[in-house]
Amino acid sequence: MLNTRARLALALATLLAATPAFATVTHRTAASGHTRSGRKVPFSYRAKTKGHKLHGQQAIDSNRVTQIQKALIRERYMTGEANGEWDSTTQAAIKKFQADQGWQTRLLPDSRALKKLGLGPDYSGALNAKDSSFAAPPPAATIPSEQAAGFAAASGVNR
Repeated sequence: MLNTRARLALALATLLAATPAFATVTHRTAASGHTRSGRKVPFSYRAKTKGHKLHGQQAIDSNRVTQIQKALIRERYMTGEANGEWDSTTQAAIKKFQADQGWQTRLLPDSRALKKLGLGPDYSGALNAKDSSFAAPPPAATIPSEQAAGFAAASGVNR
């Protein structure tokens, strides 16, 4: 009854009408930065996640700040007394100290800065700290010749 063109038009119309029924719908939450319409939502309007806990150190302990300030005073990057407050004067001093070392200038001291200020890790509470010495090893000339020969034989040197 229907000619080929009419059948083709009817099949195409049916296909186009049925396509939205099979399409997948992706819903995005406001936390991802998009609404259901797909439009971008400003950060300030995004949903806050419940139960978000901050991890890691959030501030420098006042005792540690006092140590840092005393070291900066000793190195002549600060003047006055150490007050234990991470204030703008302390931040400017640590920033200047790190810049003078050729490091990135950050408002918080990195491990290199703390070590350079003499505030590196304390190993006195380590398991073997009582029996250990953290001094440099003795010079090679003080090693007995038999022991040195044993080292050389074991390493394959002077064969």
